[in-house]
Amino acid sequence: MKALCWHGANDVRVDTVPDPKIINPRDAIIKITSTAICGSDLHIYDGYIPTMQSGDILGHEFMGEVVEVGSAINNLKIGDRVVIPFTISCGSCFFCNRDLWSLCDNSNPNAWMAEKMYGHSPAALFGYSHLFGGYAGGQAEYARVPFADVGAMKIPDGLTDDQVLFLTDIFPTGYMAAENCDIEPGDIVAVWGCGPVGQFAIKSAYMLGAERVIGIDRIPERLQMAKEKCNAEIINYEEVDAGEALKEMTGGRGPDACIDAVGMEAHGTGPDSFYDQVKQAVRLETDRPTALRQVIVAARKGGHVSIAGVYGGFLDKIPMGAAFNKGLTFKMGQTHVHKYLRPLLERIQNGEIDPSFVITHRLPLQEAPHGYEIFKKKKDSCIKVVLKPGG
Repeated sequence: MKALCWHGANDVRVDTVPDPKIINPRDAIIKITSTAICGSDLHIYDGYIPTMQSGDILGHEFMGEVVEVGSAINNLKIGDRVVIPFTISCGSCFFCNRDLWSLCDNSNPNAWMAEKMYGHSPAALFGYSHLFGGYAGGQAEYARVPFADVGAMKIPDGLTDDQVLFLTDIFPTGYMAAENCDIEPGDIVAVWGCGPVGQFAIKSAYMLGAERVIGIDRIPERLQMAKEKCNAEIINYEEVDAGEALKEMTGGRGPDACIDAVGMEAHGTGPDSFYDQVKQAVRLETDRPTALRQVIVAARKGGHVSIAGVYGGFLDKIPMGAAFNKGLTFKMGQTHVHKYLRPLLERIQNGEIDPSFVITHRLPLQEAPHGYEIFKKKKDSCIKVVLKPGG
């Protein structure tokens, strides 16, 4: 089959690789009909995620049609259309039983690697390094899905791939980011980063009762989408100081909740941004937490900080004094996708949201390297790329 493989920083290629096979009785093989490039994939593309190996298949946002099932699978059949959560979860461990699906104890065969770095291992992830299990990703023609009886969700007739594809990651990620804010009626929520996750965080904050949502970014197309598609007020941080603007927009109090939808490769305009870029370049710091610093300083006293953007290692110059003395509540983590699949599918079916609004580019799988290039460099007004293996 054809698959997009990683060969080093800024080097991805569509290669011919062996077809996946059933390994465990709870496996399923799916023929992928739609897959997408995620902002998290860019961290791999840029070379910041450790334990990648040349030839690893990328991609964790994918869906398709079941073509083979293991002997223990009794809730799926050949021909079913399914979406696949990017987190791989067993469904029966301590954490899965508490709806903490991204913390599954049993899905990461390389748990010892993660334990050395993080103390404990989270769940395995598709296409996201050997630290998180070494599972082949879904930017390919076919994929093996472990624990398919738990993870693969069947899609009802009448819904297109474009409508449901983002249930695999970015819609639940944005929703969980907003849910972590404990939004109350009348709340003002600020979202750093108006990429796809940020767009869904804005939409979700309104769904959960926010009165105002403010999107912060520097890319005009993203800000325009946040304003026109998501009804957000917007701040371009290259034109004004975001912290000062937020004070003015909230009567000096600050937002009730702040969401970091940027993560480890944040950009900025101040000296701290330059400091981070230098330290990251010489590997004295793994992540650039410019947005996180701003989020902590901007939030009102007693407010909430929700972190949806990926962080991989160690951060510098975090204003913990501000966080402590303002009494902030932090919530963060990889998304518990399984928890949100059916509730968010219902919102799509009820017409509350059509997640396809974020798609700006549709490309055949063969053009995936070009998709990564334009997505990374924000060329051609690119916000979200969907790849079609059969295209």
